[in-house]
Amino acid sequence: MLQVQHLRKDFTGTRAVDDVSFRVSPGQIFGLIGPNGAGKSTTIRMIMDIIQPDAGTVTIDGHPMDERMKDLIGYLPEERGLYRKNKLGNVIAYFGSLKGMRPDEARERARPLLELFSLSAYEKRNVEELSKGNQQKAQFIISVLHEPKLLVLDELFSGLDPVNQVLMKEALLRLKAENRAIIFSTHQMEQAEKLCDELLMIDRGRTVLDGSPASIKQRYGKNALHVEFTGDGGFLRNLDGVRSADIAQNFAEIELQPDVRTNTIIEAMLPRLELHNVARIEPSLQSIFIDIAGRDIIAENEGQASPNAAAPVRRPAAMADPQARRLFFRTMIGVVAAVILAAVTFTNGFDALPAVFVLVALAGAGQSFLKFSRRKRELAGLETPAGEESK
Repeated sequence: MLQVQHLRKDFTGTRAVDDVSFRVSPGQIFGLIGPNGAGKSTTIRMIMDIIQPDAGTVTIDGHPMDERMKDLIGYLPEERGLYRKNKLGNVIAYFGSLKGMRPDEARERARPLLELFSLSAYEKRNVEELSKGNQQKAQFIISVLHEPKLLVLDELFSGLDPVNQVLMKEALLRLKAENRAIIFSTHQMEQAEKLCDELLMIDRGRTVLDGSPASIKQRYGKNALHVEFTGDGGFLRNLDGVRSADIAQNFAEIELQPDVRTNTIIEAMLPRLELHNVARIEPSLQSIFIDIAGRDIIAENEGQASPNAAAPVRRPAAMADPQARRLFFRTMIGVVAAVILAAVTFTNGFDALPAVFVLVALAGAGQSFLKFSRRKRELAGLETPAGEESK
């Protein structure tokens, strides 16, 4: 159905997407996951032909993306694209017409979905009257209205309460059963773990994990046990074959050496503890992702460090520093206030009292400017921060 090959995209010297490839088949929910800013939305925009990749290709059923191919896709963007001042029914009819449907046909197709998501009562109300969650449900209805072969859903569960999350999951699984290909992009690992057949995790634009949830857990999971017991479990961390142990009053989580068998540890525990439960710990996608991404960051930082000197401190620009920003705005407010008061004073004839206020405003602006200048020098490394002079 969809094939993405070696996508790359740069923005002003920053590589947002770096050599990302994957395939999505009919009847499959494919998870494109990672933290905020990982490159998920940029990848989706390239798939949708909203922005052009610097390298790589996107094909649907072997054909490059064009206007005809776009009619096969239902797209729910992360940012809502509804016309807030128009009635919901009219918005649905309009978007349906963009996909070749008559207005009455679009409304008719939407009614079962409006009923499913408890939106029927809002059909004749303006979109801006809907809550954030209801707007998300309305946008989902619009994205599936023309019965697309491929669905691209960016942060589908944004703004939804737990009840509506369940309804949305059920709707998604029905679409999968209808043999639709679905891309589900999210930073919520738990949702992806429960819904997706295949996953691709990206971080800082690069692929860090891919495969089915089960295969990823098998590949990166730790040899670990959860043990519930009665007795003093302090000895567990010193057992042969135990790499680490997190021990509480009546339970412990034990990480074993890779080649150590569960039965071996149980045999060592039995003489000293009354065991109530021993279970293997299956790692979550969240913990695996944090582990892998964290190691990549450490390796990258070590690779960039000079062997002869410590890495230089990267000091923030003045306007990126909250304290400097506050001082700058105080300076500007003081100057503006002084100008307004001066205009009032000299327009209506000189008056001593407004003149005093002009001087006070200028003095305040001058003081803020001196502090702002000092802060800029501190950030540039040209001056020692006041709190550090006595250290």
